[in-house]
Amino acid sequence: MKVAFSPIYKYRHLPVEHRFPMIKYELLPMQLLHEGIISKEDFFHPKALSEAQILRTHSLEYWSKLKNGSLSQKEIRAMGFPFHPELVTRGRHIAHGTLECAFHAMETGVSLNIAGGTHHAYRDRGEGFCMFNDFAIASNELLHSNTVSKILIIDLDVHQGNGNAKIFENDSRVFTFSMHGQNNYPLRKEQSDLDIGLPDGIEDKAYLTTLVEALESLQDVKPDLVFYLSGVDILKTDKLGKMCLSIDGIKKRDHIVFEFCKNKNIPVAVSMGGGYAKNIKDIIRAHANTFLAARDTFC
Repeated sequence: MKVAFSPIYKYRHLPVEHRFPMIKYELLPMQLLHEGIISKEDFFHPKALSEAQILRTHSLEYWSKLKNGSLSQKEIRAMGFPFHPELVTRGRHIAHGTLECAFHAMETGVSLNIAGGTHHAYRDRGEGFCMFNDFAIASNELLHSNTVSKILIIDLDVHQGNGNAKIFENDSRVFTFSMHGQNNYPLRKEQSDLDIGLPDGIEDKAYLTTLVEALESLQDVKPDLVFYLSGVDILKTDKLGKMCLSIDGIKKRDHIVFEFCKNKNIPVAVSMGGGYAKNIKDIIRAHANTFLAARDTFC
């Protein structure tokens, strides 16, 4: 089971409030090794996106602003964190990691990215702590090379995958499914191929029942590949999520998605997405369970 682990950005230039969510990218690999969920040999360090790969998804104007550090203050505020060239470099590695995970998944059934899930990035701008849209970039690259002809995005982050929805709104080769908090960010939702907005305070049973029914409704999509965004910001203790799922409930969610893919013989590439619980242990446990569920299902 191959796992993408991108170079760590030390976030020394970030304000204190932005540093805490970044810690999980250092702690999660150590936890996975400690529990024996994966071995050191399972990790790979992804290459950086080429300019051509970036421009198959993002506009030349936006890429030029990132490359030259010429984003406006309004654009930087929308992105959510202070601009720094190291973030651009790391983002190029993370997004390429998702693409490489897709190829590994097509060989072994599943592959996971320690980071990624940057589903708020649009073609021409970044939003919501997302600079490059890794699922869109990987999807466009695979379609461009005729590696696949149909892709399904399963986005279970608490926030709607608005960037994915907008980028692929007129592309029938990519089916976008987002199940998210109806009253959560973004305030203005885009239209996915399938959107399910959930109420605040939803708990395990109702959430999992809704998910099973949604996946059953996708029987006719027949993708060659699934991209799965396994955000854990639906956890009850999450500071931003407004939902009330337990750690065990999130683990069951992951098993449901992986079993759906395995039963249909569809490879699945996974990106971690959000997680902002007050206790870092909750975040790491929930994310580690995703890797555990993948291993138990496919290995």
